[in-house]
Amino acid sequence: MDKFEKLTGIAAPLPLINVDTDMIIPKQFLKTIKRSGLGVNLFDEMRYDDNGNEIEDFVLNQPAYRNAEILVAGDNFGCGSSREHAPWAIKDFGIRCVIAPSFADIFYNNCFKNGILPIALPQEVVDVLMKDAEKGANARMTIDLEAQTVTTSDGESFSFEVDAFKKHCLLNGLDDIALSLEKAPAIAAYENTMQQQRPWV
Repeated sequence: MDKFEKLTGIAAPLPLINVDTDMIIPKQFLKTIKRSGLGVNLFDEMRYDDNGNEIEDFVLNQPAYRNAEILVAGDNFGCGSSREHAPWAIKDFGIRCVIAPSFADIFYNNCFKNGILPIALPQEVVDVLMKDAEKGANARMTIDLEAQTVTTSDGESFSFEVDAFKKHCLLNGLDDIALSLEKAPAIAAYENTMQQQRPWV
């Protein structure tokens, strides 16, 4: 998993509440177990018409936001089913941070496991960040995980809270597998001891 330390990038505004995981990645794209290749179908039903053509006024189809790395969204982001394909699609598109007033719990935790930083901030702060994002590609936002701050293109800074363990994992690029591998020497030592003490097992 890629480390997340400090990110300065374009923020795309998505002022919608209750964006569920089926909106993020519709069910017909859940056949794969690969984490790559889903970015093209992120927000598929909002990005494309019935003929597969881009809908020009959808934010991620606009030239200013095609390379967005931050998403500023409405309340209760990631609600609905628990599909991990949702953060996979977000990450594969290139978005590393999602900011919203609140998140669905399972989606929130899945983000950390996939190298995405979800930041929950009060509505009034999200409103400020949304307006900043609406300025387009020339307005770049900065996310500093170590300092736990979000800074607008105008230099206005806001602090955010994050669980210390989840922060450690993101800063060091540790997913569940990497965390297990950190214990490999202890696991090997235990297995060796058990083999000597109980060779019949």
